[in-house]
Amino acid sequence: MSSFPQNPGQIPRPTPNLGPAPDAREDEERAKIEKDMAKKANHDRQAQLHRDTDNLLKLATELKQYVDKSNENTLSLDVVKKAEAIEKLAHSVKEKMKAN
Repeated sequence: MSSFPQNPGQIPRPTPNLGPAPDAREDEERAKIEKDMAKKANHDRQAQLHRDTDNLLKLATELKQYVDKSNENTLSLDVVKKAEAIEKLAHSVKEKMKAN
């Protein structure tokens, strides 16, 4: 018996290149989805920072107006509450910026 093919005129044809293996395509797709999700999360965090800093400016302006209306003998409870709200919001903004 011969180890040669039965039909010596037949040449094996290469298989067509179908691109990356299915696992590699899945990994690429997963990486793309994760990148898109991270990009969206970053965009959302940036938008929230923008809203928070706008609100911080508004609160600080209101606090200044309250303080300007008061005198050395009166300290409104609103002034204290406004200062506490500013402190909490400023801390939140700081933490979000650290995550950036």
